[in-house]
Parts: sequence; structure tokens; C-alpha cells
Amino acid sequence: MRGSRIVRIQSLTLAAASAALLAPTTPPTAHPQPTVWRESTVTAAELLAEVRDCTPVSRGRFRSDSGAPATIPVCGTRDVVFWKADMDIDCDGRPGTRCNVRTDPYFAASTAYSQSDGRPLSAERLPFIVVPAPSRLWDYRDHGIGGGSVVAVVYRDRVQYAVVGDAGPKGIIGEASYATAKALGIRADPHGGGAPSGVTYIVFKNTKVSPIEDPAVAVTEGERVARRFAVGSRVGGPGGRRGPIG
Repeated sequence: MRGSRIVRIQSLTLAAASAALLAPTTPPTAHPQPTVWRESTVTAAELLAEVRDCTPVSRGRFRSDSGAPATIPVCGTRDVVFWKADMDIDCDGRPGTRCNVRTDPYFAASTAYSQSDGRPLSAERLPFIVVPAPSRLWDYRDHGIGGGSVVAVVYRDRVQYAVVGDAGPKGIIGEASYATAKALGIRADPHGGGAPSGVTYIVFKNTKVSPIEDPAVAVTEGERVARRFAVGSRVGGPGGRRGPIG
């Protein structure tokens, strides 16, 4: 009896081992990799040449921070709106290692726009910018801009493509996600990081990245529209071209 039991146990063990070897394996869940800056085919100098002159489209000027003087207009051309400001760090959205209630005293686990699966955006992994909430001062929705619109953020000699992903206070402008700052070489600490000035935000009208959470799509689409926009310096002068870029 004992001998037959041992044989049966050995048979079951061998069968289980064989089944485990033959069973299909489930691949590990893929997670988006943090954004790493790579050189754009359109240079910072080329883009900045297109936004030298400002034709204001806002009804007034924005502040860079609460209590700062209102000195920043939103400017516009046929194809883009842009502003030149500082960069505050937005860590809102899905909590992560770098962005959470412990690292950011003002952390909020939500963003104005969501991923394709309904979850908030990840400020740690997705380059996005914050636009001022619509107001009498300026309403970005009146300019063909919304969640997922393509953005070129220029800092020094770097260009980082991003999307419109969040909305902030009505009277303040100049904010981008942790991932945007990190890719541009800006200190990304939500508590004391950022850049005090020298950041140009160029938002391309009537463009949309889908899915909004895919930074590779933002780069591909950003390169395409930025290249057409930069051609304006050679066709029709700064900001000008024969057709819309969207």
C-alpha cells in the first residue's frame, strides 16, 4: 500500500511538472518608460525664431506665481499660441515614487484630462503642460486647443514635445509635469524645483495626440507639426505658410 502510494505521488508530481512546462507563460505587464530627452530634428533656435514677436490673444496678462506682477501675455499666430514664462513643477495625477502626498505638499491625485483608460495622467512619466483654466482673461478652447494638443517646450537649446494635460489657476501661467522638467534638464522637485524664467511654451492649434498618455506619439506628431511650423521662416516669413499645420 505504501509503495503504490509513493508511485502515485511520483506520477502526480511528474504530471504537474510536465503541465507547468507546457503551460503558456503570461508576459509581464509592460509599463511606460520614463521620458528621456532626445535631440529634436527641429532646433530650439528654429522654433524660437518663429515666436520672436508677440501678437497678444489674451485679454490681459498672467502672473508667473501667486503674488507676482501680471506681465505674461499669451501670444498667437495662425498656427500656434505661445507664452514665455517660468516653469513650476506639476506632480498631480497618478501617484508614483516621485509624485505623491509625501513629496508634494499640494499633490492632487487627478488631472484635468485623463488617459484612454480613464485614469489620471502620470506626471512622472508623461511630458505635459498646464494651461490656465478658462476665464475672461483667456480661454484656450477658443483657439483649437484641448486635452492632448501638441506642445513644444523650449528651454535653452532643448526642445521637449509634450501635450496639454492639466489646467491650473485662472490667472497664473508657466507650469509643466515632472517628466517635462526632467527631460529638459530642469530640477524636477515639486517642492522648490523648476526654472525661474526662460521657458517657451508653443501649443499647436487643432492637433491631438492619441492616446494622450503615449509620449512617443507626442514626439512623432510634435516633430511633424514643428517642422512645418519652422518652414515659416522660409515660406511667408515667421509664423507663415501656405496651409495649416494641423
